[in-house]
Amino acid sequence: MTRVWFITGASRGLGRAFTEAALAAGDRVVAAARNLEPLAELADKHPGALVRLPLDVTDRAAVFKGVEQAVAAFGRLDVVLNNAGGLLLGMVEEATEEQLRAHFDVNFFGAVWVTQAVVPHLRAQGSGHLLQVTSMGASGGFASTGMYAAGKAALNSVSEAVAMEVEPFGIKVTILQMGGYDTGLFTVGTTMTEPDPLYAKLRAQLAEMWGDEAGPDPSTAVPAVMELLDLPEPPVRLIVGGASYDMVLQLEQARTEQYRAWERLSRLAPG
Repeated sequence: MTRVWFITGASRGLGRAFTEAALAAGDRVVAAARNLEPLAELADKHPGALVRLPLDVTDRAAVFKGVEQAVAAFGRLDVVLNNAGGLLLGMVEEATEEQLRAHFDVNFFGAVWVTQAVVPHLRAQGSGHLLQVTSMGASGGFASTGMYAAGKAALNSVSEAVAMEVEPFGIKVTILQMGGYDTGLFTVGTTMTEPDPLYAKLRAQLAEMWGDEAGPDPSTAVPAVMELLDLPEPPVRLIVGGASYDMVLQLEQARTEQYRAWERLSRLAPG
């Protein structure tokens, strides 16, 4: 059976990679994005299988209307890839209120609006798989990417709650903690803070640590997720990327070791 996908942020990066993969598999796709021009050639190549939907996920009313249009296009939704997002890069002190609110409007609230809009349809049909795209970086804060990690960590927590809430209705939820793929996140998807000279040394250290490697092509993440969709009991969380898997485990082990090192102090307090 062919599946119907609803993909946000479908014009580039991971969204584009999964749009292409779904169409290649014979599935149908409603591809949502603010800029649909990059999808024009793909629409010509797959007439009748790809519907392009202009959508700004920060507009809650537009999201609900867009989801209604998506359901009307193909009659159902089987896979929802909640992928739209961006990066606010800079030290916490440097970020303006406008930048912070705009960042969370896309990365957190936008994903929540999509979740709220699709769940009633998935519940009515008694099936569906909601894929929440977060990040391996959501495992903890890191200098200059703290706001990005915070938004993704918040989405992780909300998504775990949603998974419990919708399981009785036959809906599956998986958090995709994506590794560092070459999605354009650090270029066209980035908003920069105004650099404070006091952080120049730290910035130089971070630049040296990260290097110039853009990461693997987003298409290399596709096989793992496509296999995930065929599992009768998929996990609620999946780290996507071997190197990222190793890094997340190291972070979790270091955190556990720190907890244990201060266990005596923790147990001084009741509760």
